[in-house]
Amino acid sequence: MRLSLSSADLKDWSGDALIVGLLKGEQGEATNSLLEQRFPGLSSTLEQDNFKAKSGDLVVINPLGGSTPRRLIVIGLGDAEAFNLDSLRMAAAKGARAAKGCTGSLGLQLAWDGLEPVAAARAAAESIRLALYSDQRFRKEPEPQRNPDAVELIGLPAAASDGLTHVNATCAGVELARQLVAAPPNHVTPAGLAETAAQLANDHKLELTVLEREDCEARGMGAFLCVSQGSDLDPKFIHLIYRPDGEVKRRVALVGKGLTFDSGGYNLKVGAAQIDMMKFDMGGSAAVLGAMRSIGEQRPAGVEVHAVVASCENMINGSAVHPGDIVKAANGTTIEINNTDAEGRLTLADALLYACELQPDAVVDLATLTGACVIALGDEMAGLWSNDDALAEALSGSADAAGEGLWRMPLRKSYKDGLKSLLADMKNTGPRAGGSITAALFLQDFIAENTAWAHIDIAGTVWSDKGRGLNPAGATGYGVRTLVNWVHHQAS
Repeated sequence: MRLSLSSADLKDWSGDALIVGLLKGEQGEATNSLLEQRFPGLSSTLEQDNFKAKSGDLVVINPLGGSTPRRLIVIGLGDAEAFNLDSLRMAAAKGARAAKGCTGSLGLQLAWDGLEPVAAARAAAESIRLALYSDQRFRKEPEPQRNPDAVELIGLPAAASDGLTHVNATCAGVELARQLVAAPPNHVTPAGLAETAAQLANDHKLELTVLEREDCEARGMGAFLCVSQGSDLDPKFIHLIYRPDGEVKRRVALVGKGLTFDSGGYNLKVGAAQIDMMKFDMGGSAAVLGAMRSIGEQRPAGVEVHAVVASCENMINGSAVHPGDIVKAANGTTIEINNTDAEGRLTLADALLYACELQPDAVVDLATLTGACVIALGDEMAGLWSNDDALAEALSGSADAAGEGLWRMPLRKSYKDGLKSLLADMKNTGPRAGGSITAALFLQDFIAENTAWAHIDIAGTVWSDKGRGLNPAGATGYGVRTLVNWVHHQAS
């Protein structure tokens, strides 16, 4: 998608479709006057459609007598005092969806005043591209996609063009994550994730190592390997590396949970557990690989990035791990498995140990880890746990800049008592109360001393049944933009 700023104003801009946002009251009068000059009678049309410029109001006028633009989309922006970057994202996405079916250029003018121009340009462009996304891969006869191939932002200063520099690369990473999460588990397997990593390495000059089962056995990765025991598919331990040109000032590790299907094991998912949706249990690895796709294209200076994914299935057969089994992680820690459906933290234990061996300045893991996090924060906010205030603040700022909801949660040490085992060093689950906290505390045990670490639980945010904001229904690609933002800030 071609992205640019337009030097034309509303009176002169020409293209296939035009989106214009109107604020309520006096703040929207100037824009409304310009629209009336260009489209006489528009005010009457808006009045007839009960358009009040409230946030979410939408009127589509199509066609306009054969002139250009052929489609006019008027979006309500609400009160000026409440209009912010998130409001802008929602308006741009809603307008983009209303522009589907149009080709050529899409013009967009929103209430830019009061917003930082570079951030506003970036947010608007990302929202449009991501809102227009459609996954047609598994249809016998894909529906024709008639979407604008160019976006022109109207009314922004020339300096705002800096906000468009990395938009397409970032969005491509989000789209890759969406594709991985949405694909059925017979298509995205552990080997399939490794193949995706190999393609990224080839396309974007990354380095790749894939540890096979015997390699993991040699490294003592008993926590990871026990999860894969019940599957006919071999596990894959993926290590993908981006090395910048020039001096390395920071080294970071991104760790993603990579369960390509999670049956729950012998603690089988039943009822409301939605076993049919457990293809998205590799959403953490999808976010990490999507971020690496974007980072590989953007090539940020000064920061070396390691992506680590321990990928497997959690299935049931005669070899599957039992509830009550005791396994040993790569650092010798013994774990009593009291719930085979708490498998993600077992795979992450060995993945985090591996990541810490790389001696990074910071480790960030993303995982669809707990239903408890969904209960606590719903489906618009991911949970953040961290042992380092500066890292937590940086990730929160990166999430805010991306428009991805993130809320810091407590790492209360007393909750770790719930992980005590009579026989082993620890159990893999604690009591139901505070389940997302005890899961984070479990992971923290596998972080090297003095290593800054953050855990992001994306169980609620990885999927949207009905769609929300700039995310169509289905996989959201949550986390990619946050990670990309954070990586870019590492060497600054």
